[in-house]
Amino acid sequence: MATLSDARRIVIKIGSALLVSRNSGSLQQEWLRSLAEDVSWLKQAGKDVVLVSSGSIALGRGVLGMPMATLALEQSQAAAAVGQIRLARAYEEVLAPHGITTAQVLVTLEDSADRRRYLNSRATLETLLGLGVVPIVNENDTVATDEIRFGDNDRLAAQIAVTVGADQLILLSDVDGFYSGNPTDDPTATRFETIEQITPQIEEMAGDAGSGLSKGGMKTKLMAARTATAAGCAMAITLGSTMQPLRALEAGANATWFTAQTDPQVARKRWIAAMKPKGSVMLDAGAVIAMTKGKSLLPAGITNVKGPFGRGDAVAMLGPDGRAVGVGLTRYGSREAALIKGHQSAEIEEILGYPGRAALIHRDDMVL
Repeated sequence: MATLSDARRIVIKIGSALLVSRNSGSLQQEWLRSLAEDVSWLKQAGKDVVLVSSGSIALGRGVLGMPMATLALEQSQAAAAVGQIRLARAYEEVLAPHGITTAQVLVTLEDSADRRRYLNSRATLETLLGLGVVPIVNENDTVATDEIRFGDNDRLAAQIAVTVGADQLILLSDVDGFYSGNPTDDPTATRFETIEQITPQIEEMAGDAGSGLSKGGMKTKLMAARTATAAGCAMAITLGSTMQPLRALEAGANATWFTAQTDPQVARKRWIAAMKPKGSVMLDAGAVIAMTKGKSLLPAGITNVKGPFGRGDAVAMLGPDGRAVGVGLTRYGSREAALIKGHQSAEIEEILGYPGRAALIHRDDMVL
C-alpha cells in the first residue's frame, strides 16, 4: 500500500462539503487551517503539492442568498464569480502563515482536450511548482457550459494529476474508501484496502457504493482512478472531514488505494511516441549528442524545418543523415521554428518580436 512519503508530487482534491457549511454557507475555517498544516508538512518534506478545490459556487450562493435547490446555469456562474475570489483569498490566508505562496488556476475541459491549451496549462503549472508555489485549481465555472465542463472535480483532479505528472492523487471524500456496497445500507459491505485493477465487478459495485453526498458519487471516483492509474499515478479515497486528513492518511487511516499501472514519465513518453508527426526538424550532430544526455532541443541545434505544424503538435526529430532520432511536442509552430532555427535562445525575442521559450522541444516532451 502506498504512503505519502513515497511521492514526489501530490494532487489533493477537496470537495465543497468539506470546505463550506451546508447550513450557513460559510467556510469551515478550523478544518481549512488543519489542511494548511498538512500542506505545510508535505512541503517541508520536499513534496510538490497541487490542490484541486471545489467550493466557489457553494460560497457564492451563500453570499448572494441563493436557495439550496438546483441553480440555473447563469445563477451557478454568478455564484461562482462571487465565490471564487473568496475561495482563493481563504487559501491564501491559511497558507501564508506557513510561508507558502498560492496561485489560482481556472480550467475547463477544453483546456485538456486542446493540445495547445494543455501544453500552456502544463507549462504554467510546472513553472509554479518549480517556484515552490501551491496552485489552487478549480473548474472555471463562470464561463464553462455543459459542453465544455468536466462536471465534477474528481475527474478534473485526475486530469490535473496527469498534466503535472503526479505520483499520487488523494480524493478527500465523505467516505473512507471504496466499498463492496453502500455501508450505510448494507452491514455486510466491506472496504477494499487496495485495488490493483478496475474490473467490471468493481465497476458494478460502484453503483451502490458511497454516501451519495458528493456529485457523481463513487462512479466518478472510479473514472478518476482509471485516468490517474493509467498515467502512472496512484490514487487514494479517504475520509476528508477529520482534522489534518493527510497526516491521518499517512498514519494509517482507512482508505482505498488504487495502484498505478506504470510510471508517470513512462506513461507520458508512450503517449507522445504514439502520436503521428505533423512535420519534422533536422538537427546538427551537437544537438543529437546533447539530447542523448538528457538535454532539451534548442533552436541553435536545428538546421532545417519542414511543416506545416502548429505549437503543441508532434514533430519528428531527424539527425544530420536524415534518420529519425525521436519525436517530440514542439513549443513553436513551423513558421516561428523556421525563423529561429540556428539561433541562440537569447535572440528569440528580437527575431519573433516577443519573448519565447528557450527550448523548441523540452526534454520532458520528447521520446528518443
